[in-house]
Amino acid sequence: MARTIVITGASDGIGAASARQLSEAGEHVVVVGRDPEKTRTVAEALDAPWHVADYSDLSQVRELAAVLTESYPRIDVLANNAGGIFGDRTVTRDGFELTFQVNHLGGFLLTNLLRDRLRESGATVIQTSSVAALRFARFDIDDLQGERRFSPGAAYGNAKLANILFTKELHRRYGDAGIHPVAFHPGAIASGFAAASVGPWRFLYTNPVMKRVLTSTEIGGSRLTWLAMGKPGVDWRPGEYYANNRVARTSRPADDPALAKMLWDRSAAMIGITEG
Repeated sequence: MARTIVITGASDGIGAASARQLSEAGEHVVVVGRDPEKTRTVAEALDAPWHVADYSDLSQVRELAAVLTESYPRIDVLANNAGGIFGDRTVTRDGFELTFQVNHLGGFLLTNLLRDRLRESGATVIQTSSVAALRFARFDIDDLQGERRFSPGAAYGNAKLANILFTKELHRRYGDAGIHPVAFHPGAIASGFAAASVGPWRFLYTNPVMKRVLTSTEIGGSRLTWLAMGKPGVDWRPGEYYANNRVARTSRPADDPALAKMLWDRSAAMIGITEG
């Protein structure tokens, strides 16, 4: 029987590629994206349902969670793939730094709002992280909003490290209850995820010449697909961070359970989430 696989950030890039791959494998894919027209185009090509949510507005994430809960009796895989790197420090209408909100808080909120459905389904929860967690993070649990020190690259690296810390703490809290979290690095992908950034990041990901040396969206998507299709505890280990379909090294703070717990508690307080 086809499983229900929800992929956020699926209107283009690796999310769209993985949605196509999983659909071709016979899975029931649910496409979630920020841009209505692009999201509809991807979904209609797959004859798949689609939903729109802009993670820079957490009310839309809450609405998405309500619709997913009402529409899908099972969610076998939740792929928290929405994200991006941006330019100068920007504060959202919710009062949070944009990079932190879009890359971490949005997925954290959606996962927790769907927590009961995910537990009932014995779901896999996939976080699209990045090697940026190792290379660019300057993580400060007391400056999650980048108020004291900010650069686009560090903000992105910090958010990608937060994805890994979230994965580990989700596993600690709910692994025995049937939720199977995992994080991964898809590669340096030739996609438009850095279109809203500035300087070298924008050049790297949007310059036609540089795109020739980047990983294709199909290959990056296949790494998400591999985790979605795999069996937790057999094909991959829950609570780990993967690159090239293997457990990989990342930033040292990612292995700090106290830091993971602090990030969870502070994130939960920011958005009003309580334990179930």
